[in-house]
Amino acid sequence: MAPATTFKRRTQAPNPLSLPLTETQEAQRDYSSTYCEECRSGEADDELLLCDKCDRGFHLFCLRPILVSVPKGSWFCPSCSTHKKLKKFPLVQTKIVDFFRIQRSSESIQNQYRDSRKRRKRVGSLVVSKKKRRLLPFNPSEDPARRLQQMASLATALMATATEFSNQLTYMPGMARRLANRAVLEQGGMQVLSREDTETLNLCKNMMEQGEWPPLLVVFDSQEGFTVEADRFIKDLTIITEYTGDVDYLKNREHDDGDSMMTLISAADHSQSLVICPDKRGNIARFISGINNHTPEGKKKQNLKCVRFNVNGECRVLLIANRDIPKGERLYYDYNGYEHEYPTQHFV
Repeated sequence: MAPATTFKRRTQAPNPLSLPLTETQEAQRDYSSTYCEECRSGEADDELLLCDKCDRGFHLFCLRPILVSVPKGSWFCPSCSTHKKLKKFPLVQTKIVDFFRIQRSSESIQNQYRDSRKRRKRVGSLVVSKKKRRLLPFNPSEDPARRLQQMASLATALMATATEFSNQLTYMPGMARRLANRAVLEQGGMQVLSREDTETLNLCKNMMEQGEWPPLLVVFDSQEGFTVEADRFIKDLTIITEYTGDVDYLKNREHDDGDSMMTLISAADHSQSLVICPDKRGNIARFISGINNHTPEGKKKQNLKCVRFNVNGECRVLLIANRDIPKGERLYYDYNGYEHEYPTQHFV
């Protein structure tokens, strides 16, 4: 399978200016003695972020959670920040149903899911080559109350990051139009999703619309920030989620500091390349962590693969289990593909 890729461009931290300075004052300003308040080192100064209020320095990788890029606009250290303690989304069914715009449960969808499982049991074989095996739909938790907890955990993360829930690619005015999403433009090649696997993907989408949620839980980690873990056993080749968000031209985002952009199309004509931007609209995919692909230990954590598929002429990006995942294990995939531009050396 052709690997999906992410695009990321790092920028150096600018010197913070609490108040505008004259050219003379700026020339006299000396940052040579600035050091990180956490590790007490002045090394790696290109990754030393200065607070816009107190001027103290912090390495991006020494902050908790770790920052992988210089944030846009002003930045305040933990001591100067007025950020309030994260509040959990209320575990109220009506609020969760409204938040995710869940429709009334359909018996036909449930029958499709049962029929799909029976069909795969009949055609499944342990001796079939993995390359020829079909993708599997996720297996929702049986307990409706547990599914509400899973959805509430995602709603909490979305609210905390000011992100609107969207489980599909969105095409906004001023960005790329849907007509620009043509898989034929891809220069690196991508796998064509088979009819059977397309049906499975549509089934997963339909189940979510009816409240049959994937068994995933969003948790907050002091180092990684929001991350995702399996809330029940997940079988190899299960569709975890589609990567969603606003679709835009890569040329419009080359100097964007967003840290979650995903390549949608890598075209031979650079001006036609597309990226998915989940900073305003997105789903659980934006909270799934990346591996540190600079270390053998980091690479061992990978339990998902990120793959771009040609689905009826359009490109779509799916996260798929690449091995069996036990309950409680966190989900990880490799953020880098062809470009190798995403900075993962400080990931845990």
